[in-house]
Amino acid sequence: MTLQQLKYIITIAETGSMTMAAQKLFIAQPSLSKSVSELEKEMGITIFCRSNRGVYLSEDGTRFLSYARQIVEQAQLLENEYKDAPPPRRAFAVSAQHYAFVVNAFVELVREYGRSRYEFTLRELKTAEIIEDVRTHRSDIGILFLSRFNREVIRHILQNEELVFERLFTARPHVFVSKANPLVGRSSVTLEELREFPRLTYDQGVKNSFYFAEELHITEDSPKNIIVSDRATLFNLLIGLDGYTISSGILSSDLNGDNIVAIPLESDESMEIGYITTADRPMNSITRRYLEHLKEYIANYSS
Repeated sequence: MTLQQLKYIITIAETGSMTMAAQKLFIAQPSLSKSVSELEKEMGITIFCRSNRGVYLSEDGTRFLSYARQIVEQAQLLENEYKDAPPPRRAFAVSAQHYAFVVNAFVELVREYGRSRYEFTLRELKTAEIIEDVRTHRSDIGILFLSRFNREVIRHILQNEELVFERLFTARPHVFVSKANPLVGRSSVTLEELREFPRLTYDQGVKNSFYFAEELHITEDSPKNIIVSDRATLFNLLIGLDGYTISSGILSSDLNGDNIVAIPLESDESMEIGYITTADRPMNSITRRYLEHLKEYIANYSS
């Protein structure tokens, strides 16, 4: 096993394709495939499964990748310590449901590392994609919520994928509406009072289970429904169509302006918002710093 082989494994996992990985590594694809096969034979495991669409990590491969990343990162740190080279490029990725506070914390992290070399990634994704990103180490951390309705199902999935959920805070459900909505000014609203307005929800793709929904009370009947894929579109429709969506109540005027208002929803549910990580991979310093920014923003918003 060589350090170069470990770098090959990381690049293949990131691209999901032998062909693309070979191009990125500037080597011939047969040479890359041979090197991977030799490593698999030496380790006695199958690292990649092959399909018509490319390659993907096996269960053993996922664990192997975690160790490979640690070894390569440590080797880079060792080289930078004793070679006259620029500091390493810092890498961090977060996958999340559509929350403004996730973006706020990300902005603060980027500002903090603004003078360093870095490659940071923020992905607002479907719930199943968030879990898959963290499972395959494409993201260091994932942000999602649990409720009385989805808790058992989501926790079962996380356990099967060897992921852990850590609570950040529990939010009382609110509805986001346009500041021109006739409900604005009310101390709270009920689901029945919302029936005359379009309900906006986020698309969950082919895995469109109610348990993966980003909104509470997703099984409650609503005569008017609009499904969107991104937060900007949802907010535009809140304003343009007098719609509503159910969320945590935490808004950011810096990101979303002053045209959206949060109103408490009368509900027996709550949103336990937290983060997921892999159980077998230690959290790096950038991820810990991002969580500090996240907790600080939430605390300041609540105070």
